[in-house]
Amino acid sequence: MTDRTTPAPRICPNCDGFASAAITTGSRDACGHLHTLTADCRACDGLGTVPARRVREGARA
Repeated sequence: MTDRTTPAPRICPNCDGFASAAITTGSRDACGHLHTLTADCRACDGLGTVPARRVREGARA
């Protein structure tokens, strides 16, 4: 019998695991490259996972 002290993390429900997105600003530099900004999910801080909830023994679903 194995005893798990910490449950495995689960995928963030807010970003579905896609924690970062690159957003173009629409402007270009002198070489013609697009400027981009990186936006991270606020719920998981850009990790894509959140801590799993503990399930109590004998709890009903």
